[in-house]
Amino acid sequence: MSVSKSEEREPLSSIELEQKSNLMEYKRALGRRSFLRNAGLAGVGVAAVSILNGCGTSSAQAATVPEADVLNFALNLEYLEANFYQFAVNGAGLGSGDTGGTGTVTGGSKVTFTDSRLADIAAQIAQDELSHVRYLRTALGAAAVSQPNINLNALGIGFANEDDFLNLARAFEDTGVSAYAGAATLLTAANLQAAAQILATEAYHAGNVRLQIVQKGIAAAMTDSMDIIPSETAFFPLDGNALALKRTTSQVLAIVYAKATPGTMSGGFFPNGFNGNIKTV
Repeated sequence: MSVSKSEEREPLSSIELEQKSNLMEYKRALGRRSFLRNAGLAGVGVAAVSILNGCGTSSAQAATVPEADVLNFALNLEYLEANFYQFAVNGAGLGSGDTGGTGTVTGGSKVTFTDSRLADIAAQIAQDELSHVRYLRTALGAAAVSQPNINLNALGIGFANEDDFLNLARAFEDTGVSAYAGAATLLTAANLQAAAQILATEAYHAGNVRLQIVQKGIAAAMTDSMDIIPSETAFFPLDGNALALKRTTSQVLAIVYAKATPGTMSGGFFPNGFNGNIKTV
């Protein structure tokens, strides 16, 4: 008896549909290069992640996006945040032992904090972001990308005073939360749990910084059309179901590349782009 194609295949679940959407986004992010060729080249990274997980990923999961690529995407963002806070608190960026290469950082300076509590908050976040860099580099091992070139003065704000510092810190933290939320369907096992825990830490940071902005009456700048700036009626950036906002890799890159258009591979805070396979808006 013949079976029609519609009868052969079960309807895709919501998770499978999202994974399929993420796969399409990933392919576009790699531009015209062959997806299969890049997946093959990333084999060492996938192996490293499988070791971290303690078990191999399924063939369906591996075909979606190599998990090493996802973690390296996150590592680029952590390099940016860690350098921002290190400069704001200590007047200098990450040490060479935490960068894995010769990527330069320009535009940073120490913030003159007049609010002692805010200074303490900034110092704690600086240590947290440094720990995130070290954690991801250790988890990825030899597959970890080095720090790319970073321009902390891409928007001309962040270090002149406490208000500028909070404005840029808020943008980084909210973007980071949405980036980890968007990556949830691309990770498995221990990697997914670690990403969830980092997301929670970033959300603690974001909530604290957003409250500071509202209390101090600072006019925050929007990052993109999805952004929900802090206000008396919007302490938290949530969707209609009270879920944290999530962004695709392209949406995140458009923000950190300074509102770049599709196909862009560099700009804004990353003058030469991300390091790794996911780097195109």
